[in-house]
Amino acid sequence: MRKYGDFSAAETMYETAAIAILPVPYDGTSTWIKGADKGPEALLEASYNLEFYDIETDSEVYKRGIATLPPILTNDSPENMSAEVQQRMEVLYADGKFPVLIGGEHSVSIGAFRAAAKHFPDFSILQLDAHSDMRNVYEGSSHNHACVMARAKEVCDSITQVGIRSSAIEERQNITPERTFYAHQIHTSTEDWMQQVSNQLKEQVYITIDLDVLDPAYMPSTGTPEPDGLSYRQVMNLLKTIIRNHQVIGLDVVELCPNPSNKAPDFLAAKLIYQFLSMNFHKY
Repeated sequence: MRKYGDFSAAETMYETAAIAILPVPYDGTSTWIKGADKGPEALLEASYNLEFYDIETDSEVYKRGIATLPPILTNDSPENMSAEVQQRMEVLYADGKFPVLIGGEHSVSIGAFRAAAKHFPDFSILQLDAHSDMRNVYEGSSHNHACVMARAKEVCDSITQVGIRSSAIEERQNITPERTFYAHQIHTSTEDWMQQVSNQLKEQVYITIDLDVLDPAYMPSTGTPEPDGLSYRQVMNLLKTIIRNHQVIGLDVVELCPNPSNKAPDFLAAKLIYQFLSMNFHKY
């Protein structure tokens, strides 16, 4: 698997890099369109076409060092995959790296949440997603991609969900309405909903982005596309708000299901990560 960005060897050395990219090409529990296991490779390939100067922050974040790690290839069960993700993420935290996990389906985030909880005992999880993912068990597995946020609740007592527009009735018992920013409410809100999101979060925040939070007009390449999503600019402005007000302790970007005939979504995912890193390492 290739590395993130067409950077020089010196700029991708793990020992000196501030940022570590961890690919997890896992797609063991997806229930509609398969192909999220191809997401990391498609994102990494697209990243070679990025311009490495970020206009908005007037910065070149790659100079901080962006190392791409060997992928996690465990695929016999979501439980074993999650355990390996946790182990690898714990090493990144111990080494002082800023971790970026790229999936793969959303179940890859479970291990990342558990690793964050070991290193940051009082943190929030911010979920950007079309789906609430709050089932306790789905299709016989507690580690199904539809259960990822129910597992998050086991290690974090501060979860805020943004962009939700699809949920099963049995998920209602796990959802906290006052901490859920539904897409239809965002689209009709006349208030500063981004600041309201920020106000709910603790100082340290882990961000998990399921790309289907974006409207299919921006991001058609997901396993479960949902209409009425957020725009790319809404997502970036929310991330900027969070970065300004909090310490982000990790990021994952999941559920890219690439379409070989349309590379634009692959590039969007690669650029979203780069723009996030540019903002996160830039002093506003």
